[in-house]
Amino acid sequence: MRIKDLEVFIVGNPPRSWGGRYFIFVKLTTSNGITGIGEVYCDTFGPKVMKAAIEDVFVRYVEGTDPFQIEALWRRVYSSGYTQRPDVSLMGVLSGIEIALWDINGKALGKPVHDLLGGKVHEKLRSYTYIYPDYDKGQDDSIFWNAEQSAERAAYYASIGFTGVKFDPAAPYSAFDPRQPSLESMELCVKFCKLIREAVGTKADLLFGTHGQFTASGAIRFAKQIEPYNPLWFEEPTPPEKPEEMALVARGTSIPIATGERLTTKYEFARVLECRAASILQMALGRVGGIWEAKKIAGMAEPYYAQIAPHLYAGPVEGAANIHYAASLPNFLILESIETWGGFHAQLLKKPIRWEEGYVIPPTEPGLGIELDEDVARAHPYTGDKLHLEATNAVVR
Repeated sequence: MRIKDLEVFIVGNPPRSWGGRYFIFVKLTTSNGITGIGEVYCDTFGPKVMKAAIEDVFVRYVEGTDPFQIEALWRRVYSSGYTQRPDVSLMGVLSGIEIALWDINGKALGKPVHDLLGGKVHEKLRSYTYIYPDYDKGQDDSIFWNAEQSAERAAYYASIGFTGVKFDPAAPYSAFDPRQPSLESMELCVKFCKLIREAVGTKADLLFGTHGQFTASGAIRFAKQIEPYNPLWFEEPTPPEKPEEMALVARGTSIPIATGERLTTKYEFARVLECRAASILQMALGRVGGIWEAKKIAGMAEPYYAQIAPHLYAGPVEGAANIHYAASLPNFLILESIETWGGFHAQLLKKPIRWEEGYVIPPTEPGLGIELDEDVARAHPYTGDKLHLEATNAVVR
């Protein structure tokens, strides 16, 4: 069995666009007709450039190879151009291809991917969601900065079983960060924490998100303001490039620090662990280097008593990979969902991901246990040239 063909889908995510503007899916086919699906999560270049990069890596390193030889393939791609260092774009490409290989291997063996990762530790996976607007009730995207509406929505999520809700009302993230938080921003965020805590009581954890906006000193000031509401985590308080600074925040607050969505490979996560910069790791499987690389990172995290909370702001294929990965981890904490996996995420799959009363149920079917509805994917091509996510290029005061 050898890898024979590649197809790349650039799928536009229609409004509401939760999970980003578009999804990049990779389909591999073997010489004996087994197909595997993966997802690339990369924001650094536009979709046409990423498609070309995927095709280049496929021709150089993947075509004609044995899909079970993942470790050797990983090293060859990681060393492409004799770089041998974390490259977020290259690792995004490799991640999508690697996820598809696991899907193929599981199908070839008649086993779900979690069985190939050491077996299923968890029968069900605790999940959380961002607080999204209820358009049917007249809410719109202004809810992200409206504490009263967010608290109302958080109460609804808790009522259907979610035991964690995430929100990030702390001003836009900027190309010119880090900065000191403004008093106005801190006041708004305290209001969010207060009202949401009152709305959910002890039924749900508060997951406070930022996007590396703050200096270490600013993040410590910020954390002290929201500590009374006992958040489960303070996410990415400083930029990802220097975990030594994030470690200062970790030592300056009682709130656990979470980070990792913008990091790639074991090498960057090792620095986080060695510095004690975070005790909750949030790798994005479509960026970190794939499932096997993420599994190595989780193993590295165990001696530090660090826990894993896989990140998801992408499509359902990365979501499915997260599920198998999380199910195999003794140090799993909580899984990011995009609400209950409905909407366009469900439309893209022939069988939706199973969510029940706050928990995701890992599939038992071979491979990733999902099947991409290619007709739906092809009917929603992304034709723009914007990035999946973009920071503001203005200076934020």
